[in-house]
Order: sequence, then C-alpha cells, then structure tokens
Amino acid sequence: LQARRWWVGGRVQGVGFRPFVYRCARRYQLSGWVRNHAGQVEIEAQGETAALAAFEQALINEAPPLAQPKIVQVEAMAVDASNAAGFIIRPSTLGDSRHVYVPPDYFTCAQCLDELRDPADRRHRYPFINCTQCGPRYTLIACLPYDRPNTSLAAFPLCPACQYEYSNPLDRRFHAEPLACPVCGPQLQYYDEDTGIIDDTPVALLQCVRALQAGYIIAVKGVGGYHLMCDAASERTVGRLRLTKPRPHKPLAVMFPLRGTDGLDAVRDAVHLDPLHASLLLDPMRPIVLAVARTDAQRPPVLAACIAPNLADIGVMLPYSPLHHLLLNDFGGALVATSANRRGEPVLTDNTEVELH
Repeated sequence: LQARRWWVGGRVQGVGFRPFVYRCARRYQLSGWVRNHAGQVEIEAQGETAALAAFEQALINEAPPLAQPKIVQVEAMAVDASNAAGFIIRPSTLGDSRHVYVPPDYFTCAQCLDELRDPADRRHRYPFINCTQCGPRYTLIACLPYDRPNTSLAAFPLCPACQYEYSNPLDRRFHAEPLACPVCGPQLQYYDEDTGIIDDTPVALLQCVRALQAGYIIAVKGVGGYHLMCDAASERTVGRLRLTKPRPHKPLAVMFPLRGTDGLDAVRDAVHLDPLHASLLLDPMRPIVLAVARTDAQRPPVLAACIAPNLADIGVMLPYSPLHHLLLNDFGGALVATSANRRGEPVLTDNTEVELH
C-alpha cells in the first residue's frame, strides 16, 4: 500500500473534474480525497502501486471533454489510516490566488440538448438546462472558489430531484454548480408595454417568438448580457434595428438554428462553408465566423441584404445557450444577434438599465 498527493493545474475548474477524479478513484479502488485549492485540484490517494500509476495516467488521458489538466506536482505520502474509509470530495479552499483559474461559460452540450427536446424529460424545454459539461460559469461567479454558494444560483435551493443528482457521484450533474430545473431554478420572463410582465416560462417564450415573427426587435438576456435579436431575413426589421441601435453601416452577426447531421445545414443555406469554417463554428467557444455569402442564382437569399451592406462576408454563429436553441427552433430561421449596449459602453446585464436604453 502506497500513498501519493497530486496537484493538477490547467483547465480543471467548472468542468466536472472533481467528480471525474472521484469516479476514477473508485474504479481503481483507491481511498483518499479530492478538493479545489487555489485554482488547482489537490488529490490525496492511497492504494496498490499499479492502481496509483493507472489512476495518474487516467487523470490526463480520460479527463472530461472540457478539461485540459496537467499534473503540476506529485509527491509520495505516508499512508494515512484516516484516508482508508473510502474516497470523498472535500470542501474547496482558497489558498494562494496566483493559480486561480476562472472557468468560462460553455455552450449547451449534446446530452442536455437531447433532454431539452425530449417531451418525457423533466427538463423538457427548460431554458436554463446545464450539467458539468456545459452551461454558464464565469457570469454566475460572485467569488472563488467555484462552488454553488459562491454563484448567483445560491438563491435557488435545489429541489429533491436536483439535490439527488447533485449528490450522486454516478450522475453527470454530480456537483454541477449551476444545476437547475423548472421546479427549483430560474424562470423566463417576458415584458412589453402592451402585455406587461409574463412570468410563466412557456407563455413568455411563446410571446417572444410571436413578437419576433411579427417583426419586433427583442432584447434577450443570455449568458453574459443582453442581445438585440430580430428576424435576419426581414429588410424592414433589420433596417429599423440599424436606426434604433444606432448602427448604420457596420455588419451584424447572425445566429442560425442547428439543422442537419452536423448542425450546419441552415448556415450553408446562407454562406459557403469550407472544413475550417465548419470546425470553427462547432468549436466549444462558439465564435462568430466570417464566411462568404451565397449568391447562387438557384438559391434565393435567406438573409436581408442590409445585414452586411457592400461586403461579401457575413458573420455567422450557432446558438450556445438553451434559450437561444429554443428561440431559434421555435422561430424557424436565423436571427440577428447584436449586443444591446450602445457603442463604446459596457455590456448591458441589468434589466432596468436595458429598459432605460
């Protein structure tokens, strides 16, 4: 029996790394603990020599898709009888701030999208679905370490079903800090001067889609702040957006719904995509990608000409939040998505401030 301690750095915060370590330790019959410590993950484990070696390899080779771990330091430890009872996740500690890593926000993963579309799932069409491999991180954090009490989700106590997922080491939402569902999580709200405030999530979503289809411009609060969104095919609506923002000449980015086997068929209707464009669009960071607009005679334009006046390229992107997916799918086409702040001003995140603008 031997014991070792590892410090693992890199991208290991907010990506389900501690639950992954827990499951690995259980698989190799190791005892000990894991915790977040000053932006790194600290692990202490004891077991057979071969099992410890295999565990160390698995930490790098089998890490969660969003993780980018690197072993910073390993040291041999004396076997500790107090660690013999099993493997646990200990509470996080702050420690030295020099190595603190603030996790970015992530796009909605394929498993959550499947649940979002499944009428039998309890999170069916829930705009704030997430798990350890996706969802908001940076925009939720009030302070570090990255634990639920230090995020804005602390105001939403978990219901029994979510608490079970959060506490179950075999569940993919084990220690998913932004965990939520329609019963215990945030709700969608819609407001305009005619209807007032709609607090019911399905009704609010329906009203928003109807407004977009009717040619209205909607301020949508997403991950990281507000977007102004409108029908990207309507010359009249996009022209009004340019006058209102104001943004008279600069090109506007367009968000497309996922369509087809790789999700890019709707994008291909509007622009020419080569393999590089496609891989960039599907990157976890979900960037805006410049691609050449289609001018095929046999294909009528699917976007308003004033999206990018006098330019051959259009900035295209895919939805990255569950709310975006719901809006685009229900709307049935592409939407302009441009920041709601005025030129040179910070990104708008406060509801009252958006109304004033």
